[in-house]
Amino acid sequence: MVGTELHRLGVLARRVSSAFDRSSLALTGRREHFDPGHPWLLSGEERGNSDTRIRQWTDGNDVTPLIHGKVYFAALADALHRAGPNDLVLFTDWRGDPDQQLVDGVTVADAFAAAARRGAIVKGMMWRSHIETLGYPGRRNRKLAKILEAAGGEVILDQRVPVFGSHHQKFVVVRYADPDTPDVAFVGGIDLARARRDDDDHFGDPMSRPFPPEYGETPAWHDAQLQIHGPAVRDVEDVFRERWEDPAALSRLPWHALPDILRGVTRSPSELPPPAAPPAPCGTCSVQLLRTYPRRRPAYPFARDGERSAAQAYAKVLHRARSLVYVEDQYLWSVDVARVFAEALRREPGLRLVAVVPKFLDEDSPITIPSALLGHSSALETIRDAGGDRVLVLDLENDRGIPVYVHSKVCIVDDTWAAVGSDNFNRRSWTHDSELTAAVLDTARDTRAPVDPAGLGDGARRFARDLRLELAREHLGRKDGDDSDLVDLDEFFDVVRTSVDALDRWHKAPSAGTRPAGRLRRHHIDVPPQWQQVAASLVYRLIVDPDGRPIRMRLRRTY
Repeated sequence: MVGTELHRLGVLARRVSSAFDRSSLALTGRREHFDPGHPWLLSGEERGNSDTRIRQWTDGNDVTPLIHGKVYFAALADALHRAGPNDLVLFTDWRGDPDQQLVDGVTVADAFAAAARRGAIVKGMMWRSHIETLGYPGRRNRKLAKILEAAGGEVILDQRVPVFGSHHQKFVVVRYADPDTPDVAFVGGIDLARARRDDDDHFGDPMSRPFPPEYGETPAWHDAQLQIHGPAVRDVEDVFRERWEDPAALSRLPWHALPDILRGVTRSPSELPPPAAPPAPCGTCSVQLLRTYPRRRPAYPFARDGERSAAQAYAKVLHRARSLVYVEDQYLWSVDVARVFAEALRREPGLRLVAVVPKFLDEDSPITIPSALLGHSSALETIRDAGGDRVLVLDLENDRGIPVYVHSKVCIVDDTWAAVGSDNFNRRSWTHDSELTAAVLDTARDTRAPVDPAGLGDGARRFARDLRLELAREHLGRKDGDDSDLVDLDEFFDVVRTSVDALDRWHKAPSAGTRPAGRLRRHHIDVPPQWQQVAASLVYRLIVDPDGRPIRMRLRRTY
């Protein structure tokens, strides 16, 4: 009798999930034609947002990947240390811990406050956050805001998002008054927060935070950010300006507004100084900023129907993918997103996919864990059904065998196009929360064979290939320069698979010999039991991974 009821619940769960799939549909749909004006970058029409002031893309940028929080924080500390009178410092964040150290002896609060005391104009936007008792960072964000305002800066707590949404953008812009000091922007997925200051050894940040016990006392953290010099700095600045100048109330919820008023938190942002001209070209990279904004009422003045250019860009580049897609992501959770990859794998029989994800979730809530696992397992099933043995879904451990939390959001297609940002591969990041990603297309060709891995004449590009090889060397336990067998994309896939299989075998019989080099393992998850799947499907679709598109776009299956 119990078995029969469990079977019925399982059937019902699958029907509920299928019904939600049909109603939400693929985020990208099927597009037979993309704008031929550029094979890799979105046209203005493809962006789908005529309200924004940011440009389609900019050429002539110098872009440097900053892999790991320790590398990024050191570069950020240096940029802030140079900020002084009449310089402009702008930042956004999902979570900011004032006591997190950027470098030894200098905290996040110290670095920004010192810039403000030296006369820099410091403006910040922190996510206002949901209920703090559920683990959200409202108290920490508010504390950072108060410290910086006491130093002469101005920080607002921004909740101008849907009820279950968040501001997830993580970037910093520094515009210097001295023309001989190059302006800089940092864009990516690294919060100014505890646990992020890890390095390639992945022994964790001594300034830790509560985390699932599987990751140990000081969880290892893998992450990525970009450092940008050149004209694109002005576009990142304009992303900040658009949000800052939004006339909507910072929060319309009385249980937000009243405490903020009583605590003296800024409720009406001041006027920003006029923007300076864009920095001069200084490099070989084209940079296109990709964003997500949800449908909101009142509407964003700079995105009246929202913006989904991140989703649109992935649809376009995956339509062009022929050889290899390399992904690192915190939340590969959504069937809607998985379909985009699945369509590419079915269309191109020679296409391979390597995805690196966390081994365990970053929370232990009995409400969200079953929902997240259900979404994750469904997404992986969709991709694996399409690609079979051409798909490797992997997780990461350090040399001590302790799991590494993968927080990076990286995508590299055919060693040509690369993107690093804040958006995860789930429906929430592609439609619902605010996100910012920088897509990079280097005009400098890479001369190592194969020079044109996709065979379309686009050629391998230096930035994308160097980024993939840097990440590969770390994950395979290689030293700098030890990558001659990783340049070819097919050979890279085979080398990774061989390394993964060797490490998995050793874990089954560790006494049989020395631990092999490498940190990548095949990713396995436990699917929620059938009796949990009905409720999990509802929670997943409504709360964990909501859809931020206008109703008409959902009905028309467009984005």
